Amino acid sequence: MSLINDFNRSFQQATMLKKLLYINIVTFVIVQLAVIILRLCAIESSVWLSYLELPSGLSTLVVRPWTILTYMFLHTDVLHILFNMLCLFGFGQLFLLCFSPKQLLGVYLFGGVAGAVVYIASFNIFPYFAPVKEHTLLLGASASIMGIIVAVATYSPNYDVSLFLLGRIKLKYVATITFLISLLSVTGENAGGELAHVGGALLGFWFAKRMKTGKDITKRFNLAIDKAIVLFERKPRKFKVTQARPKSDRDYRHEQRNNEEELNRILEKIKRSGYGSLSNEERKTLFDRNSK
Repeated sequence: MSLINDFNRSFQQATMLKKLLYINIVTFVIVQLAVIILRLCAIESSVWLSYLELPSGLSTLVVRPWTILTYMFLHTDVLHILFNMLCLFGFGQLFLLCFSPKQLLGVYLFGGVAGAVVYIASFNIFPYFAPVKEHTLLLGASASIMGIIVAVATYSPNYDVSLFLLGRIKLKYVATITFLISLLSVTGENAGGELAHVGGALLGFWFAKRMKTGKDITKRFNLAIDKAIVLFERKPRKFKVTQARPKSDRDYRHEQRNNEEELNRILEKIKRSGYGSLSNEERKTLFDRNSK
């Protein structure tokens, strides 16, 4: 339990970028553990995973609408999540040099949704995908990350970054090359993923262009998130303090007379039958009276 508490504390104190990393990594670990358990029980894990992956078929999507959100946090391969998280961490830091943490969350989610829309629309519009659209599934944070990359590259195109084997290169070239690779691969083996990349890239481009004119397309979303957080925050309980009504002289004398009569009755009982004959209530009354 202490480990869970430490993680909760670390998550609460983390930056938005780290929170996104945490969610993706924890989801990956939980999914992998679930897959292992299912395999040990001789249960096909792909059926269960399909309820988290994004289907291209509209008939399936209608009964699994939550997959538009879950797919962008789902990974089932170690190299897949490793590459995506490295990209998210690196380009996420660059994004935060230009924009706010809330906008990072907005672009991540909006980019994922935009990627889902392009993927679903393409598979249902173009005849090329007709034979496979009913059993094609999408997963991964690539569309969201693509949105982040293109957003920061559009806003600061001449910013230099250092890439492995490539050395120093401007962000605009990184984004352009990455986008072209995805665009030219939309009929390849990973057609769904590449189409989602295109959707995420278009969202990132639109976000940055609007930001240059002073318009933030994530503003209303972030305001809604803030309101939701305030709504669900635990509020301290308020205790109502009431002041007792002051006793009148008549009430006070009446109470004193009753107390004296009760005390005399208890003392008379002790005289007749001894202290052991008193009830707990009578003993308490006698004790309270003697302690005053």
